[in-house]
Amino acid sequence: MTARRLLFGGDYNPEQWDEDIWREDIRLMHDARVTTVTLGVFAWGFLEVDDDEWEWDWFDRIIGMLSDAAIGVDLATPTAAPPTWLHRRHPEIIPVDLTGSRYHPGGRLGWCASNPTWHAYSTRVARRLGERYGRHPAVTMWHVGNELGGGNRLCYCAESSAAFREWVRTRYGTIDALNRAWGTAVWGLRYRDFDDVTAPLASESGHNPSLLLAFDRFSSDALRDQYRRERDALHAAGVRTPITTNLMLTVGGSVADYAEWAPDLDIVAIDHYTQAADPRRERELSFVASRARGLDRTAPWLLMEHAASAVNWQERNRPKAPGEMTRHSIQHIAHGSDGALFFQWRASASGVEQYHSGLVPHAGTATRQWGEVVALGSILERISETAGSLVSASQVAILADIPAKWAWEEGQKPLNDYPLERSGRRWHEALAARGLVPDVVPPAADLSGYRLLVVPGMYAVGDAVAARIADAAAAGATVVIGHLSGIVDEENRVRTGGYPGAFREMLGVFGEEFHPLLHGETTALASGAVAVDWAERLRSVDAEIIDTYLGGPLNGLPAVTRRHVGSGSAWYVSADLDEGLDALVDAVVADAGVAARVPVAPDVEAVRRERDGATWLFLVNHSEVPVSIPASGFDLVGGRDVEGTIEVAAGGVSVIREVSEARP
Repeated sequence: MTARRLLFGGDYNPEQWDEDIWREDIRLMHDARVTTVTLGVFAWGFLEVDDDEWEWDWFDRIIGMLSDAAIGVDLATPTAAPPTWLHRRHPEIIPVDLTGSRYHPGGRLGWCASNPTWHAYSTRVARRLGERYGRHPAVTMWHVGNELGGGNRLCYCAESSAAFREWVRTRYGTIDALNRAWGTAVWGLRYRDFDDVTAPLASESGHNPSLLLAFDRFSSDALRDQYRRERDALHAAGVRTPITTNLMLTVGGSVADYAEWAPDLDIVAIDHYTQAADPRRERELSFVASRARGLDRTAPWLLMEHAASAVNWQERNRPKAPGEMTRHSIQHIAHGSDGALFFQWRASASGVEQYHSGLVPHAGTATRQWGEVVALGSILERISETAGSLVSASQVAILADIPAKWAWEEGQKPLNDYPLERSGRRWHEALAARGLVPDVVPPAADLSGYRLLVVPGMYAVGDAVAARIADAAAAGATVVIGHLSGIVDEENRVRTGGYPGAFREMLGVFGEEFHPLLHGETTALASGAVAVDWAERLRSVDAEIIDTYLGGPLNGLPAVTRRHVGSGSAWYVSADLDEGLDALVDAVVADAGVAARVPVAPDVEAVRRERDGATWLFLVNHSEVPVSIPASGFDLVGGRDVEGTIEVAAGGVSVIREVSEARP
């Protein structure tokens, strides 16, 4: 990642193919201008064929072939796929499910992050790889495991219970502190000793949501510790090139608390797969990409995996439309990725993922898809000068927190089928459509540079985070608190005394009770807005009432409020607005005094990256008609000068090296 070039390529599994295919692969990679492949993800059983019996020759050959072709290797520790001999000899490493039953061999990620036998074998294979290839010139990056927790996030075995007990002992110090934090007086679930604490196996009537949230946090930490063990084994073997792993950061994804992981990663790297059934999947993509860059705003991140076309795990797996693969790749790069890598290079002929697309499809190179792959490689080569740049600083941020999502999902709630993260995506869409290019950051991020801060559905909030948000308002920011924010503390205990507990004083409101709406039910607001799913019985203490509920049991009560806080303001939106959100966004944007930072046009995404005084304007046209956009400079994609405006083709992309006077 030190050389300034955009990475292009993806997961390569040569062990699935005869060596004559390897030679064809290298030739095709050259044709497509592939720069990097991820090697070895599922190769453990082909490298360590039995306990401490190694076959390196084939791996030496393929790495040598890639090196000779000037194709870099992102070398994976193969711990995503423990070999069959290891499962046969040590079945105790396989995770145990919620019912207490151990899974069987045959899948991937068949290991418990708390098992000491697993620790020994996984670090040994990492160390051996590091010793053999740690100084190989072709190996430009290391990749620990694969999608850690993507199938083995939670394990309920005896080793996990023991590790969980030690985790809670460290977190709470005394059993009395744990009992207070979790509210174990309910149902008489008081613990007398830490030895009483176990992993929360299935219970007929459900578990304490504080226990469940703690187990979520423990499980995230256990997976992070596994990453650290393998990383440290690589370092001990002499590896000095960057080390990362691929995070699964999607809307709805909640495998681990990635904000806690980010400092351990030399490069923030994510996988991202769109949903074919989502008619505006490009908007979800932008939201996720913004979350990725929000994990570390000081450096570019990396798209480690996405799909060339169809995946195999959705209900209906539709291929990407012509041009969509290129648009998705450029979107990620626009939002700060230093490349676009895929799963996988060549579509598999067998196995579970045989119908997951690859850059080389089953039908071969005489296909539309291969033509787009070659064209994309050419585009990335032409825009390679943007590598190493960062997305221009934003004045607007949205807070997103994975543990807050866990807290909402653990235990019975007023709405038990409600996707809490939906509000964040909708706010991101609305702000992006106004050319504001919002960041999406975790609660621990530095908030001081933002003039508009949106907190949508951050259900669980600790006192320190609530205070930092209030400080941002007092310092001059416009803060918008959305419904279902600040309801519980960091232990999943309800903040009593009125909703929304963590923010009630800052907002100047008093929430008496929730008023969830039934399926198909709506409630109107005086402004003409319409709420779905969620409303609240609210009264103002000393806040200005901006909008009220109209009709029904909430008639005339506040729905949206605003209060001056220091030199800023704090808005509360108590309803889940379906219609009318745009008008509200316009109002808070005006209150914050922020303006578009990039050109604005319907269905055209515009993002600016910059480095050392140079700027590049990325334009992605998601519409079916050409669109003219104000711009001046040089279009790297089209290879032409741009003076005043550029017409971006329907479904097309442009990347403009700007002249200084063209930047707003």
